[in-house]
Amino acid sequence: MNTRKTGTREEWLAARLELLGAEKALTRHSDALARQRQALPWVRVDKAYRFETGQGSVSLADLFRGRSQLLVYHFMFGPDYAAGCPSCSAIADGFSGSVVHLENHDVAFTAVSRAPLAKLQAFQQRMGWTFPWASAPDGEFGFDFNVAFSEEQLRKGPVDYNYQSMDVRPALKAGADGFVGQIAAMTQTGVATYLREMPGMSAFALEDGIVYHTYSTYARGLDALWGMYPWLDRAPRGRDENGVWWRHHDKYDQR
Repeated sequence: MNTRKTGTREEWLAARLELLGAEKALTRHSDALARQRQALPWVRVDKAYRFETGQGSVSLADLFRGRSQLLVYHFMFGPDYAAGCPSCSAIADGFSGSVVHLENHDVAFTAVSRAPLAKLQAFQQRMGWTFPWASAPDGEFGFDFNVAFSEEQLRKGPVDYNYQSMDVRPALKAGADGFVGQIAAMTQTGVATYLREMPGMSAFALEDGIVYHTYSTYARGLDALWGMYPWLDRAPRGRDENGVWWRHHDKYDQR
């Protein structure tokens, strides 16, 4: 049954103007939040992380590629995944076109995952992506930035994710039939293996040869980076989600 309200153009315009005020208030609040993010204290990164890239083994400072700022997307692609997380992949579909603009504004970008570089490169070629993607195979970078966990940690109890406790044991119990299990199947893993990775993004600054961590966000904090959702939020029926509907972009049925 269609429960949508209909009305005249005049009624629509009055409601739209009321909404416009709320949208402008949200924009101003978002601008204030951005300034608050940028006012966070910088934390020096002293650990010597190493990454495997198409240009060889590099340091965290090398990922800046001559720029003073670095944005990292923590892409869920564990060593035992056969394909990248479909949610991360949907977000990553918007990365390639942004990189050239970021790089010409003193900002480097790279995705980082724990899977071997060859596996990342093969999947990247399949997806048609061109953004930089580095492997951190020892997992230390992911563990330190709270996007990688051991199976023992997950089964033992809550882990620290998104600045709070997260208990994935209900998802482990639900197994393949649960919501997470459906997503895990797209990476050809089980729930326990899939949940060893989590999504996030981190920002870094390079000043006088020293790398600083400036910001990280996780979970719903990534919504603004997930290109299809801002569009869906403006569609007549919004997100209109019922279960796992998204796929790797080459796995949708052609219509």
